[in-house]
Amino acid sequence: MLTRPVIVLFSLACGLAVATVYFSQPLLDTIGAQFDMPTAQVGIVLTLTQIGYAIGLLLIVPLGDIIDQRRLIIGQTVLLGVSLTATAIAPNTWAFLLSITAVGALAVVTQVMVTYTAVHASPQRQGWAVGVVTGGIISGILLARTVSGALSDLLGWRSVYVAAAVATVITAGILTRTLPESTRTHRALPYRRLLISTLRLLRDEPVLRSRAIIAMLIFAAITVLLTPMVLPLTSAPYHLSHTEVGLFGLAGAAGALGAFKAGSWCDNGLANRVTGGGLVLMLAAWVFAATLPWTLFGLAVAVVIIDFGLQSVHVANQSLIYRLNTELHGRLTAAYMTFYSVGSAAGAIASTWVYSAHGWTGVCVLGAVISLGALAYWIGNSTSSGTAAAADTDSRCRDNAGHACTAQNGAH
Repeated sequence: MLTRPVIVLFSLACGLAVATVYFSQPLLDTIGAQFDMPTAQVGIVLTLTQIGYAIGLLLIVPLGDIIDQRRLIIGQTVLLGVSLTATAIAPNTWAFLLSITAVGALAVVTQVMVTYTAVHASPQRQGWAVGVVTGGIISGILLARTVSGALSDLLGWRSVYVAAAVATVITAGILTRTLPESTRTHRALPYRRLLISTLRLLRDEPVLRSRAIIAMLIFAAITVLLTPMVLPLTSAPYHLSHTEVGLFGLAGAAGALGAFKAGSWCDNGLANRVTGGGLVLMLAAWVFAATLPWTLFGLAVAVVIIDFGLQSVHVANQSLIYRLNTELHGRLTAAYMTFYSVGSAAGAIASTWVYSAHGWTGVCVLGAVISLGALAYWIGNSTSSGTAAAADTDSRCRDNAGHACTAQNGAH
């Protein structure tokens, strides 16, 4: 069983790993200038990072269902440190884009840690353990922009990746010394069948499929807000520094902390109501975001609201898809989070292109349309399912190969 110190270490390690995906957001203008990328194309940095993350989710995370997760976690962490080093010293555009894609692919170690925690924590503390690790992920996402902005102002953008590489290698060493050997037995399953069974889950599990589509839309919406935000904030009339832009990431902390309550609501059978409320909030956030040309306060409010809405929906999604066989958690996570990466990648490239062509107003219209689409999809899906409750409680389970089996109780 995992001890409290190891769970806290996992939380810190997850926060660091996921932060590497978001370090570039407040640095897009500087990175674009470094490698001569026009404004309409600089979003490719985040797009490739998310594409890498999606590749890692599909090809690496499912391995946790058939091989020793301890070795998988340590190996990924070491390779992540190597990729961060390559990003820091990249001499040209192509080298930078290749290394940043690798960073995204290896940062999925966070998802392996979450599934490892769910399986190896004591049953009495399982919810607390997963909550602590998830809290580390949320903190990493929020603090990434603040830390990278401050370091970039002090020492340049490359220092962000140098510091992250050093911290990641140190973390790998600590994990090697403290992470207990896995006691989980793994059923032999060829890698090809493993990947096929991951896709089969999407085909056969309507709740997983619908929740993955919702995840794609909500993460596209929030990426549309956060990716181009640095461009108007560092320009007239505000002329904010990267440190000041990064502080907007902290504004989302209020939303993220409040969203932790969503887990309790979902445990009480209110996952569908949490979803609807969160989607409505995400749509409403764009009204405040549109006030940026006149006030920074509206943008801060928008970040809080949209992050609260997103985290609430995300928690509701996970509470539903993890009501399945624990042997499938790696593949369930891979299938669900792949849609998250697709949404984030599309939002990143689309938002910078729209900002270049239509300014901040265009960005807000795009984000509102995506948020409205997510809300409409949820309403339509709930209606077509007969009742929302029936859709949310559909938790059929499948065995290691993806065949039907008896569902196990308990959300992770």
